[in-house]
Amino acid sequence: MKLFKVTLLTLTLFSYFSSIAQIVNPVKWNWKAEKTNNDEYKLVFTAQIDKGWHTYSQFQGNDGAVPTSFKFTTNPNIAIVGKATEVCTKTHEGIDPVFEVYQKSFEDKVTFTQIVKVKANTTLKGELEYMVCDDKTCLPPDQKAFSFELTTDVVSEKKNELSEPNIANPLLENKTQDTSLDQGDAISAASTNPLSEYYTRFFDKSRFGAVLSDCGTKETPITTWLAVVLGFGGGLLALLTPCVFPMIPLTVSFFTKRNEAGTKGKFESVFYGFSITFIFFLLALPFLVFNVSPNTLNAIATNIWVNLGFFVIFIVFAFSFFGYYELTLPSSFANKVDSASNTGGLIGIFFMALTLVIVSFSCTGPILGTLLGSMATTPNGKLNLVVGMVSFGFAMGLPFTLFAFFPNLLKSLPKSGSWMDSLKVVLGLVELILALKFLSNADLVGHWGLLKREIFLGLWAVLGLLIVLYLLGVLKMKGNEKPNLKSPVRLVFAALFSFFTAYSIWGLTGKDLSLFSGFLPPNYYSITAKENQCPNNFNCYKDYDEGLAAAKREGKPMLVDFTGYNCANCRRMEENVWTDADVSKLISENYILVSLYVDDYEKKLPDSMHYVSPFNGSLRTSYGHKWSDFQTQVFNTNTQPQYVLISPSEKLLNTPWNGYDADASKYKEFLECGLNEAVKNAN
Repeated sequence: MKLFKVTLLTLTLFSYFSSIAQIVNPVKWNWKAEKTNNDEYKLVFTAQIDKGWHTYSQFQGNDGAVPTSFKFTTNPNIAIVGKATEVCTKTHEGIDPVFEVYQKSFEDKVTFTQIVKVKANTTLKGELEYMVCDDKTCLPPDQKAFSFELTTDVVSEKKNELSEPNIANPLLENKTQDTSLDQGDAISAASTNPLSEYYTRFFDKSRFGAVLSDCGTKETPITTWLAVVLGFGGGLLALLTPCVFPMIPLTVSFFTKRNEAGTKGKFESVFYGFSITFIFFLLALPFLVFNVSPNTLNAIATNIWVNLGFFVIFIVFAFSFFGYYELTLPSSFANKVDSASNTGGLIGIFFMALTLVIVSFSCTGPILGTLLGSMATTPNGKLNLVVGMVSFGFAMGLPFTLFAFFPNLLKSLPKSGSWMDSLKVVLGLVELILALKFLSNADLVGHWGLLKREIFLGLWAVLGLLIVLYLLGVLKMKGNEKPNLKSPVRLVFAALFSFFTAYSIWGLTGKDLSLFSGFLPPNYYSITAKENQCPNNFNCYKDYDEGLAAAKREGKPMLVDFTGYNCANCRRMEENVWTDADVSKLISENYILVSLYVDDYEKKLPDSMHYVSPFNGSLRTSYGHKWSDFQTQVFNTNTQPQYVLISPSEKLLNTPWNGYDADASKYKEFLECGLNEAVKNAN
């Protein structure tokens, strides 16, 4: 259960990371030092929490929210006395519905008090960390730097406030805040040199003016039906696993024997199937109740450690399918649910359905986790997750009802046997194929150069070949029954994975693989020398100011491409739409392409270009943060891809294009529209 909880919680808690339309700052901190005697101070940290939000106690377990914590820089003149105390009039304790563990949280206002002893006049610096949630969203942990001037005689007290800066002038609003040395120096520099003027202008959306035209605007494609298909298909696949398949004839026979005429048994079997569907809906409920925006899972790709975590989880899933161990929920929990299923009436039948869901987890968990991860990054992600979960449950429950109404169909079911062993092995190898995607995400963001496009494709080809050899009986797994190598289904899957393998090998020759777009590293991330590090070998700039200078110099409008190293939809646009001959010509001949990677946290801004975020008061030191703040503040979204057409005089030519749409003709119309407006604007 722990692994399952980790997987679902990971999917749930990435609600903030990449696709929220507006960034909020629901907690305002201030702190002060109060002298209690000659050598002792009371440091008071107060958090003002917006209505509807809550933050967490210092005393939390490891499985829940990130606790509030205070870290002090080592100082020989300071002795920290004990742990900080915490006082709040609106404290809540109990099982948190998001984390499913005991939590202690605070609303409205909470005060933390830390006692310190001072040996000599000194400066005490440190950092506090906290996490904040409401009933819809959990924001990622945030940090605030603090600093106190402490003396052994007269108290020098400063009140420090970190509140949401004025967007029009984000740096000047932070002149007086007392922070750590590095951040303080950066803020001071920003307020006294031309850097503050630069960022004031940079984040000023008014300079772009109103949108000149709405021509070429893209309508958001509806993908919910795809979620239905994927969820239903996943549920059917789960039925074929050894955990579920043998239960079908046993359970259906139980219901049909409950009543000789079959009427009561049929009704109960319908309720049983409905209960399975309802249970999976309950599993999806947090995505609705807490407004977990699964589009934010795009930002999983911006966090190296999260991706490495998913890589490990999928490896664990794979080896469970290989039979090295089983992923099961605690036996005590399963036994309690099973005992409840002995209760009479509909309640007992519901618990029978719950028992099936629990005991089948070792087979269904990896399938369901994979589906959740894939659907969460699509448009309408939250809805897709819920629809996909319900469709998954419906597919699992459908046979129990169907066979109860038509019991003779039971005779046509194949017997359990070697085909189940084969299915588990193939699914295990597929999990390894998927695991490489998460390792690739971490590699791209970290700029490690481990999984270049050719290496990635080579590993996929090897894994695909292993599946083919296994299905053809060349490779064998210890403990598996002797398979029927002439099975038509087995041969069909062998053919499909043969195509997968051949297609991967074909990609090693440098061919574009449109069927794999969004999964592979970008085509410029290669072991062979490329003309540049831009998509499709276009000439591009990766800095807005450099692109603007080129646009003015050449008299061409800019195509500002807000993208990410691990943005799957960005790769799909580049490989399926930008490769269209007309689109490619328009971009290369008529636009200055400016690709801004919002997840480029490894490339650091020069020290003189550090700035304070206009959203949460944090010091920004990377280009990725700069482009992300720029996109969100000026263009009102931080979803990728987003394409913005801007004239050399910085006029917004038409409504920006958001998201993925495979229709190249629409994108061509979008580009032509911007080009026409640029010509009008120039005249």
